[in-house]
Amino acid sequence: MNEMRKILFLTVVAVFSAGGIFAQKSALKDAKRALGRDDLNEARTLIKQASTNDETALDAETWKIMGDIGNKAFDNERTKTMLGQKSNDKVMYDGLLESYKPYLKADSLGQLPDNKGKVKNKYRKDIAGILRANHQFYINGGVFYNEQKDYKKSTDFFQIYWDIPTLPMYEDQKDAFVLDSTYQTIKYYAIITAIQAEDHKRALAMLERAAKEPFIENSAYKESDIYELMASEYLNIGDSVSYIKALYDGAEKFPKSKYFVPNLVNIFIRQGDSEKAMQYLDQAIKNDPSNACDLNSVKGALLAEKGNYDGAEVEYNKALAQDPNCERALENLARNYILQAQDIKEKTAMLTNRQQQVENDKITVELYQKSLPLLEKLDGLLKERNATDSEVNGILLLLRNVYYNLSVMGVDKSAELKVIESQLNLNNGSN
Repeated sequence: MNEMRKILFLTVVAVFSAGGIFAQKSALKDAKRALGRDDLNEARTLIKQASTNDETALDAETWKIMGDIGNKAFDNERTKTMLGQKSNDKVMYDGLLESYKPYLKADSLGQLPDNKGKVKNKYRKDIAGILRANHQFYINGGVFYNEQKDYKKSTDFFQIYWDIPTLPMYEDQKDAFVLDSTYQTIKYYAIITAIQAEDHKRALAMLERAAKEPFIENSAYKESDIYELMASEYLNIGDSVSYIKALYDGAEKFPKSKYFVPNLVNIFIRQGDSEKAMQYLDQAIKNDPSNACDLNSVKGALLAEKGNYDGAEVEYNKALAQDPNCERALENLARNYILQAQDIKEKTAMLTNRQQQVENDKITVELYQKSLPLLEKLDGLLKERNATDSEVNGILLLLRNVYYNLSVMGVDKSAELKVIESQLNLNNGSN
């Protein structure tokens, strides 16, 4: 009798378990029927239940149906567009996005071996065909949400467009996609929208991925831009070590870039490592001789800082030979003369030899006079381009200093001094 009860109990348990499985399988069929009659809300409700139930959550069919529901929402609206009817772009693109992850999960589950160790993925061919057909529309979805300023969602679409050709389901289909300049451009859009969304971690992950993948020439950006953005993103998150490494990598890969080496030079200057700064400057000047205004001017400033005024003058003149209106070189060369004049003035004040004092004063006046045409030209250039008051006033103060010192040393610049002080709104000419 006890044995009979045991058998009866096990039979009841089996019936209930089978009933649960049948119920969930029925839910899948009901979801498919709802999908077939375009009752997408009902289909979504039923498939969501199946996706969270232990009996069907790991069934590839569950996720295939879920993907089909999103794809149907997309297709319905796209058909309206093709027929010239009023369509809902948001519903269309949300459906497209809704289909993607479930399709991937269905394919992943379909790749699991059965009890005999065999893989029979009956959904892969259909899913691969749908994703290939929908591939281009992920661009449209990204543009749509970018216009809505929903940058995160825009990134989702662009990144999916980037990802689809790399999916395992296309490994044996070399010609499934044409990876052309458009494909490369959308990678860039994915990165830029992630940056706009201020998702720096995601942007960096995509930048590092893009740097490792083959680069296809396009009209949107250069390969070096990937490395520039990477460095910039590391700077944004405060990772100075990775920022410097990105600059090193960029400088090595793109020696003619005007971004990497100058930024490395700035870092070395801030760190007080003038030797390394000079080393990279020389490399930059060699690689990009057309950028003398910036590069030779910086080198001149480093030499002047060491007290090598003659060497600095050579560099500033190189910059001006290439660009006579190079503002940085005009100002720095003028300062170079003024610094030398001030140094000699200080030394002269300590002398007792009158003849030596006279000789020193003559050299001092010559140096101040050399700075004048440079400052006067720079003043004109700044006013011509409507520079800020701060920029203009900085040069006017230098001019005032030179006019004053020349007047004191016997070269009458009182009229010029009065004009400058008027522009600076100063009441008197004392220094």
